[in-house]
Amino acid sequence: MLLGTVLVLLLFGGAGAASAHAALRATDPEDGTVLKSAPRDITLTFTESVGLLDDSFRVLDPDGKRLRVGDAGHGPGGSDTARVTLPARLAQGTYTVAWRVVSADSHPVSGAFTFSVGRPSPAVVVADTGPTEDPATESLFNMGRYLAYLAAALLIGTAVFLAVCRPPEPSRLRRLLWAGWGTLLGSTVFLLVLRAPYESGAGPSAAFSLKALERTLGTRPGEALLVRLALLLVACFFVVRLLRPGASRLPRAWQAAGGALAVGLALTWAAAEHASAGIQVPVAMTSAVLHVLAMAVWLGGLAALLTTLYRAEGQLPAAVVARFSRLAFASVTVLVATGVYQSWRGLGSWDAVTGTTYGHLLVLKLLAVTLLLAAARLSRRWTGRLVTVAAQAEAQAEAEAETVVREKVAERVGGGPASAEAEVEAETAVREKGAAARSAAAAHRYGLRRSVLAEVAVGVVVLVLSTVLSGTLPGRAQAEAAEAGPATAGLPAASLTTVPFAVGGATGSVQVTLDPGRTGDNSVQAIVYAADGGLATVPELRLSFTLPAQRIGPIDARLENKGGYWGTNDLTLPLAGDWRMKATIRVSDVDQISVTKTVRIAG
Repeated sequence: MLLGTVLVLLLFGGAGAASAHAALRATDPEDGTVLKSAPRDITLTFTESVGLLDDSFRVLDPDGKRLRVGDAGHGPGGSDTARVTLPARLAQGTYTVAWRVVSADSHPVSGAFTFSVGRPSPAVVVADTGPTEDPATESLFNMGRYLAYLAAALLIGTAVFLAVCRPPEPSRLRRLLWAGWGTLLGSTVFLLVLRAPYESGAGPSAAFSLKALERTLGTRPGEALLVRLALLLVACFFVVRLLRPGASRLPRAWQAAGGALAVGLALTWAAAEHASAGIQVPVAMTSAVLHVLAMAVWLGGLAALLTTLYRAEGQLPAAVVARFSRLAFASVTVLVATGVYQSWRGLGSWDAVTGTTYGHLLVLKLLAVTLLLAAARLSRRWTGRLVTVAAQAEAQAEAEAETVVREKVAERVGGGPASAEAEVEAETAVREKGAAARSAAAAHRYGLRRSVLAEVAVGVVVLVLSTVLSGTLPGRAQAEAAEAGPATAGLPAASLTTVPFAVGGATGSVQVTLDPGRTGDNSVQAIVYAADGGLATVPELRLSFTLPAQRIGPIDARLENKGGYWGTNDLTLPLAGDWRMKATIRVSDVDQISVTKTVRIAG
């Protein structure tokens, strides 16, 4: 029970933690290049294999209109590339390419870049670069993933607890076992239905599309979820058999079947998430399966033990607690070994610990795991005390029985008053010792309940951190993307911000483009649109930039009217960070408004 926590950190840095999340390594054409002639196709190269969507590419012409392109496919480089064919003739100007693919670890990634044919456009007009992450869909999908992990722990851990630890009242765990099975079944169906809008970035309502569901069933994550459903239907018979009266010792055939089901369920995670991509895939898959199983046996077993401790009508035999203690120690050993490997695989270097979001989350998880280890250590102490006191109580019970037998024998042979008084004193002493031993055992059981409850509570926190960690770009993949240079890191080539305004009866918006949107010199193009989407003219437009965190600014962009848009090539932003961009729009001699937006400037 003691070290169990270290693993949970690494499973969700493990059931979802290896060198994955595809990062854009290169683009052809390269970002920001000016080509003499139009390219025939666009090719993206990633750090790992990717899956393609119906809408993986959105190519916008210099006027912001979407081009009709061919179907997305993989290039000659294999499954870690994505390619799309362009129309035969492209007009001069700057084109924006927005892309979205699905990593081999099942997480969607997206980005955008630009290239120009002949010469750059005076201003890059971006109308719609495609869907982004829908907050509702992403939140619902992450909730489903968390419930699936938790339910798997309850199902597998409770089943193993029943089969190995053999509690005296297995019926007390009936609800817990069926809750794990039912929740895992429901969350799997939920994830299967919501998979398509999660990948495409659409809203939850898109989950009701039969075409989208059909496409999901043809992807590796969809197939893994289908396999999980099939295994759960088979597992239903195993649960029924396990809960039968007198089923404390399962036949070997049923034990083998249960073990195979547990391994199969763990594989449905390993085959569709981080372990299935990146380096050392066979080793990572094996490690991930062992990690999931060890996590489930330990965390689910804790829940089963806690339920048994609170619901047991009589005293829980110390042997049950001792068996689980040995089982938990074995699970922790596996968790630590696989967790260390998966953390190394996800981070890649010590610099990633402090230099990446993945590393920061991993540190937070380690802190939570440390608390969990402290609670587990306390539980192990209570277990040792309980086993010792239980042995003493058993010995006292035997002594009481022997005393009663001697008393009856003395009565039969006609012992005198002195011998009878001595027998009574001896019996009283033995019974007092027995009562003291039973009282101590009850106190130790109470202490064990509290420490196990603390373990479960901290374990839930660790699971939440693990779920967040599994959706974060691993440090190794982030480093691989950084080696390719900032222009190919999967980020937009320019910072694009839309500033809506309404003043003096006039409504519209200002589209501000900062190129390249990084520290140093930037060019600025600001286009004013009317409410109907057409271009609008205003007598004055001003932009200023302030970095509150460093007390820098305001820096006046000094825009000039370029005839159709406002712009400058002389804006210098010295530091990276979240800058406040203040746009002042004057529509008449007396009517003007100022609107502030936050703009992220990269280093």
